[in-house]
Amino acid sequence: MNCNVATVWMHDYLDGELPQQDVRELKAHLLECPSCRMKFEQLDRTESLLSSAMHARGSIEPEQSARLNERIMAALPKRRRQSPWISWVRNHPAATVAALFLFVMLSSFLSMWHQGGELIVRGQDLQSVVIQGDKVIVPAGTKVHGDLTIENGIAEVQGDVDGNVTVIDGSLQLASTAHIAGSSRTIDRALDWFWYKVTETVTDIAK
Repeated sequence: MNCNVATVWMHDYLDGELPQQDVRELKAHLLECPSCRMKFEQLDRTESLLSSAMHARGSIEPEQSARLNERIMAALPKRRRQSPWISWVRNHPAATVAALFLFVMLSSFLSMWHQGGELIVRGQDLQSVVIQGDKVIVPAGTKVHGDLTIENGIAEVQGDVDGNVTVIDGSLQLASTAHIAGSSRTIDRALDWFWYKVTETVTDIAK
């Protein structure tokens, strides 16, 4: 446990507002941390002094009571107000981990977006595919079995593709003789590319 969190919990404990589970965690920390244990003992004595002073207040002159209160309040450790964000993180650990994982994935994928311009061609059946520079051609009269994915290039489909055609950061040209059994799409925005990569990653993991 962080010592700053322990200090906040000390106040809640002495006020009787700390949940039982946190009480056990606080006590375990105090056993391990001499500095926090000393701070707790000082705070406990200060709280006891304040309580005694409040009970005896009726027999003290108003000016003396005011000075006593000032001295006691000055002796109290500064209580740090816990951020609502920290409280939310403590109460929703699973959601926090998921959000952090999504943020890391998004940052990683977006950092890769537009890095390098190398032509990448992926598919189960590339024997009939012709590559000319940055152009990937499926000639008329030929058939590609399975999905076809082209990154950083131009896809020119003249023949048949028995699957999906996906073009990332490029363009797709379909001849009148072209036939695509699945879907065809062009991804040219970072967010679309990100969701494509997420879907692809999940699919690979599920295989």
